[in-house]
Amino acid sequence: MSLFTLALSSLILLGLGYLFYGRLLSKVFGLDNKKTTPACLVDDGLDYVPAKAPLLMGQHFSAITAAGPIVGPILAGLYFGWLPAILWIVFGAIFIGATHDFAALISSVRHQGHSIAKVVQEHTGKRAYVFFLLFIWLSLVYVITAFCDITSSTFAQPPYGGGVATSSMIYLLIGLIMGVSLYKLRMPLWLATVIFVPMVVFVIWYGQKIPILFPENWNPRIVWNYIILGYCFIASIIPVWLLLQSRGYLGGFFLYAALAAGVFGLFFGGHSIEYPAFLGFFNSEGIPLFPILFVTIACGACSGFHGLVSSGTTSKQIEKEKDCRPIGYGSMLLEGLVAIIALATVMLFPFGAEELNQPPGQIYANGLAHFVQQLGINREFALTFALLAFATFIYDTLDVATRLGRYILQELTGWKGNFGRIIATLLTLGLPAWGVTMTVTDVSGNIIPAWKVLWVTFGASNQLLAALTLLGVTLWLKKTGKKWLYSFFPMIFMMVITFAALVIIIKPAILGLFCGQFNFNLASTLSIALIILAILIISESLKNFKVKI
Repeated sequence: MSLFTLALSSLILLGLGYLFYGRLLSKVFGLDNKKTTPACLVDDGLDYVPAKAPLLMGQHFSAITAAGPIVGPILAGLYFGWLPAILWIVFGAIFIGATHDFAALISSVRHQGHSIAKVVQEHTGKRAYVFFLLFIWLSLVYVITAFCDITSSTFAQPPYGGGVATSSMIYLLIGLIMGVSLYKLRMPLWLATVIFVPMVVFVIWYGQKIPILFPENWNPRIVWNYIILGYCFIASIIPVWLLLQSRGYLGGFFLYAALAAGVFGLFFGGHSIEYPAFLGFFNSEGIPLFPILFVTIACGACSGFHGLVSSGTTSKQIEKEKDCRPIGYGSMLLEGLVAIIALATVMLFPFGAEELNQPPGQIYANGLAHFVQQLGINREFALTFALLAFATFIYDTLDVATRLGRYILQELTGWKGNFGRIIATLLTLGLPAWGVTMTVTDVSGNIIPAWKVLWVTFGASNQLLAALTLLGVTLWLKKTGKKWLYSFFPMIFMMVITFAALVIIIKPAILGLFCGQFNFNLASTLSIALIILAILIISESLKNFKVKI
């Protein structure tokens, strides 16, 4: 089978999902443009600002699309083959992921633009609200740990990693200068775009000329982990206009350029599929397809992180209720396309190929560079562009995750001012700082990087967050007399796979405890904490949920 045939089939299915199932959900939720949205009602010029659908769609898509839909599909494809991975991406995105994002968005719009945690509080009570905030905070710790270590692995990977690190550092500096230019020097956005976007293109090429390299006795991955966490600390406490907005704006160009290159490669590259469609129900390490496939691919099929974005910033900018369909439902399907492109970078190579014995970021970069080369672009430039695009996606996630973690701790503790910002940020980054230094080995004694140890747990926590979000939506729908089964069944499915995955993760630690040999590690300990918090949230919710069939 050719990549063209598979890509076209997937694209048609995603389009049909948007046309028919998206339209059905719009009717179920009763979208009505006559209702005044919170953005129009409040319109404070700060957080509540009505935005046109095309503009808001781009912002929302950039916020939810990070490294998740790249790393997860690549790992799942390598583990089990491309067929089960692409089936979960396509049908998971249509019936579960996009439903989750759309439901989180419209439920927040109907609750004055409040976060999904506030929606849960309104329909379950204060205790569930506190448990839910703690759950979100622990989930964000996983995000920061896993994505930080993935980025450091990319920077430490020869021969291009050092040059990409250089380009990345200069890129952040450009974002900082652009932020100052926009807000202090009052430079028009169009002029800033004309000046700074070409500068980013230049540093992609120039970075390879001056790669950042460390002494041989240093562990570059560990050093980069701490540098990246230092960046997260700074990015979390400085004003958003100084770096995050401008960096995110520049990063959007990477996102769309990478998406365009991937689509071009899929449809016009003339590639055939080399990787096996199915490798078995257990991979070479004995990892079962069910439930691990469904938590390995989180973003790209379903992601609880999207619910935080939908009910955090996007819901406060919705101008008309019917905009929720393209923005909430449609953006998730576009992310599914990003996941398919990432999976295709595995499908280009046969099983056992040397190109696949690398970190996911490098596999993605090699595949995307191959697509970009079809346009006649130099391979070194194409590879650096792909690696920097990958790092840029992660920066966006790390920025948002660290800042959200700080917000949650400040909300729980009431800490204010500079003290609150600094202490809450340090506490949020404390566990990741310890987690990225973990030394874990496989049965052969080979060291496994932290991101690989934590990825399945990150996926499980992210998917469980989606399940709990759907639980809050279901409670709201049932109490208001709407058809709640459309969110109930996806919730049940996500609950089952995530609890099953978390049980698999903590099983060795529990067995060791009974033998008096409990090994304290970040993955098992936080997994136990997440299970306990989820059970507490569910028990509080059941008090307000009496099923009548």
